[in-house]
Amino acid sequence: MMSAHVTEESRAVERWERHRPSHADSQLASGKSHRIEGAYLWMLIPAVVLFTGLIMVPLCQGIFYTFTNYHGYGNWNFIGLRNYEALFSDEIIWQSYKFTFTYAITGTIAVNVISLFLALLLNARIAARNAWRGLFFVPYLLPVLIIAYIFSYLFTNNLPAIGAALGIDWLSTSLLANERLAWVAIVVVGVWQAVAFNTLIYLAGLQTVPAEVYEAASVDGAVGWRKFSRITFPLIMPFFTINVILSFKNFLGVFDQVVAMTNGGPGTSTQSIAFLIFSNGFKGGEYAYQTANGVIYFLIVLVLSFIQLRFLQSKERV
Repeated sequence: MMSAHVTEESRAVERWERHRPSHADSQLASGKSHRIEGAYLWMLIPAVVLFTGLIMVPLCQGIFYTFTNYHGYGNWNFIGLRNYEALFSDEIIWQSYKFTFTYAITGTIAVNVISLFLALLLNARIAARNAWRGLFFVPYLLPVLIIAYIFSYLFTNNLPAIGAALGIDWLSTSLLANERLAWVAIVVVGVWQAVAFNTLIYLAGLQTVPAEVYEAASVDGAVGWRKFSRITFPLIMPFFTINVILSFKNFLGVFDQVVAMTNGGPGTSTQSIAFLIFSNGFKGGEYAYQTANGVIYFLIVLVLSFIQLRFLQSKERV
């Protein structure tokens, strides 16, 4: 019986060997399955050409000019790392970095706290819930410059009148003319508009939490803050990660609000990095110098975004 069993196994192996595809057949089949269709190439090539011509070429050209004294026009000379060395001793550059990061950190914290609170309210069982959701999204649809000009009028006229009536000295004059508080006015405008988009993301996250989880939590006695901190927030942590990273990145690029409300003033107290690069680089003859500033800023934002992503994603897995 043992001999018959071995013979049967040998025959099975022989049958498998006869029907096994050869190495050449496998390569041919693999080549057919991985062959790129011509239509895909015709769709891909224009995108690659546009990306290279409109982004990569100007980027490489700009990086090259950071090693020159190019003013944006005329002749230039190669000066090595002098532009980068000058950045670290420029008080105006340091002031712009201080304002930008103060604005970005404050705005990111404020917008996520307010947005999460509003999302929880709008996700509750309230009357006309869909109408309220649409109303809270309106600020995101309005152009930034229009919003900034409206708030500029309010900060310059209405708010000082209220401050004078209440006898509050620091509020009796325009915040935009106050060198210490002008940045607060810009934060208010930035947060007011950004809240809408972040609220929408948090609402989408809250919709993914199963109702059964809340029912089970209620049975176990989890209510209020305990339910939010132990159930809701951990389950929407990926949405929190998205909001924090996008908010911080968007606030770091503040430009429109500065142009419309203060134009970098009073003095240089509200000059953001983006505003400084634009005003001095394109209008002040510091093209190569401010391009070097832009390169350093890009690397800083890239590193910070990567750190944020890794840190917040590690919290998602906890």
